[in-house]
Amino acid sequence: MINAYEYFKNHPTFNKLVGDDFLFVEYKCPINIEQYQLWIENHLITYVISGKKDWITPKQTHKLTAGDALFVRKGVYTTKQYLENDYCVMLFFINDRFIKRFLGDNPSLNNAQNDQVEYDQIFDIRTDDSFRILIASIFNYLKQSEPIPKSLVEIKFKELLFNIVLNTKNKAVLNYFNSITLNAKLTIENTMTENFLHDLEIGDYAKLCGQGLSSFKRKFKEYFNSTPGKWLMDKRIEHATNLLRGTDMTVSQIGYESGFKNSSHFSRSFKKKFNLSPKNYRALHKEV
Repeated sequence: MINAYEYFKNHPTFNKLVGDDFLFVEYKCPINIEQYQLWIENHLITYVISGKKDWITPKQTHKLTAGDALFVRKGVYTTKQYLENDYCVMLFFINDRFIKRFLGDNPSLNNAQNDQVEYDQIFDIRTDDSFRILIASIFNYLKQSEPIPKSLVEIKFKELLFNIVLNTKNKAVLNYFNSITLNAKLTIENTMTENFLHDLEIGDYAKLCGQGLSSFKRKFKEYFNSTPGKWLMDKRIEHATNLLRGTDMTVSQIGYESGFKNSSHFSRSFKKKFNLSPKNYRALHKEV
């Protein structure tokens, strides 16, 4: 599964502006893949210049057309491309450090009373004329042949965030920004819970949680008294047992849906846990 942030950052052909904690990219999607799964280690603001695309989560499908914008939290997503339309989009990647610094520099945006513990994976961004004018000005920077100072790019990025969070219709985005600064344990727990069904490496999960690998393992042990690998295995096995009891999906399908690399990996892991094969477990526990 491709890490979209790393792909855009390192691929030499894309028109982009790169900073320490942010990345702007103009992306014209090749019309050859209808549905695609990807993951992003940094948050993403996407603004559609032309064409259509769907961003799909387990709870909702967000349908985008020209002029639409989303804030996409770091995580794993499926996207659907409409092959009959040329698709051009502006992508703005930011990490947790940038958001924390932005809020730290602007204490009036802090919402310490925000006690929400669960957030949508994707937020629709309400745009206005000033937002579209700002996007156009950033787009013009990308078209210049001379290098643009990082400090100027960062100013434009902060202006973009101001435009979003000062619009009262985007309050949910600001609430999520504040949550990043309030509870590191909750951030890691939510990130893992939302993405444990995907076959990612431990290092990938560390990136999703905004941590280096060693720091991630240390904090995970401190917060949950477990290793990331064991926690993932327990959650995936738990999910698989629910599917075995409550659905007619094949064992192979259940293994895939539960985040295992293949059916053999699933069967070995399951038998190690229960001393039963998935098939035999289902025979004993299938709900009527």
